[in-house]
Amino acid sequence: MNDRIDFVVMWVDGSDTLWLAEKSKYDPNVKTNADSSIYRYRDYGLMKYWFRGIEKYASWVNKIYFVTWGHIPEWLDTSNEKLVIVKHEDFIPKEYLPTFSANTIELNLHRINGLSERFVLFNDDLYLIDYTKPDDFFSKDGLPMDTVALNVHCPKKSLISQYFCINDTSIINEHFDFKKSLNNNKKKWFNIKNGKEILRTLVLKKCPRFPGFYQHHLTNSYYKSTFDEVWEKEYEILNNTCLHKFRETSDVNQWVMKEWQIASGKFEIRSHRFGKSFYIDRDGFNAVHDASLYIANQTGKMISVNDGYMTDQQYSEFVEKMTDSFDKILREKSSFEK
Repeated sequence: MNDRIDFVVMWVDGSDTLWLAEKSKYDPNVKTNADSSIYRYRDYGLMKYWFRGIEKYASWVNKIYFVTWGHIPEWLDTSNEKLVIVKHEDFIPKEYLPTFSANTIELNLHRINGLSERFVLFNDDLYLIDYTKPDDFFSKDGLPMDTVALNVHCPKKSLISQYFCINDTSIINEHFDFKKSLNNNKKKWFNIKNGKEILRTLVLKKCPRFPGFYQHHLTNSYYKSTFDEVWEKEYEILNNTCLHKFRETSDVNQWVMKEWQIASGKFEIRSHRFGKSFYIDRDGFNAVHDASLYIANQTGKMISVNDGYMTDQQYSEFVEKMTDSFDKILREKSSFEK
């Protein structure tokens, strides 16, 4: 049973009127709250390709835990034996509910009943696009697979995730000796599989403490026991984060779990070519064209497409381009569809 690997994915239907009504109770100034933007909750109707990719390219997965406020896609066949529907109330402590913060949801995933010790966390904008093996996520020795690099974070008021990065790193530096951690895992940190990001590590290795960790915005492979350990040692800041209904600059997020594993040496290197993230908010609408080609050509095994501002016309074009690309490799319905 310890060899099982589960997948966890979080999904929200941003058009659900009941969910919107509850959300507005706690966020009456929704139009002025940057973290309540429509882009954080918008659904493109592409989730069926997430399931098609899992069934075709990761048929070896044990269970899929579909985490939701309560809404479920109309097309989803919940009777599938590999699928487990998990509502927030099923695993998140009552004092944190209701929540509209991904941080709260992610930091409590280890409480999901039946979840395997080894699990892979997906966002709903992250898709498998080619065949994978269990050791793409956990090594043959059972270690989480990752691509690592040091980084310097440059906070900006509108980029709230940068604050999470700083808060996460501050926790790591309270519990781990940077030089010792780096020296004990030289062959991992300075492995060419990390790609050009290894240059960041070479430049920053002289820092007195961890300056930060580079985030690739792909799946993260976790030990459930890592969550238990971090909660035990840093209860106050995790508890305070989870008490927030929406994300706040004082929060930590799931990356603290990933960085804890890395700092403790519990990881193996996965090639940077495994997958790629595309950023509409950073690179503009041209990222959509590049992402669609990456999918159609199956350049890597995984892709993430990060949302951003789009006009109505661009939104329609985005959905059309992504749908066309996914149909080239994942046209057949999966057993997760009715």
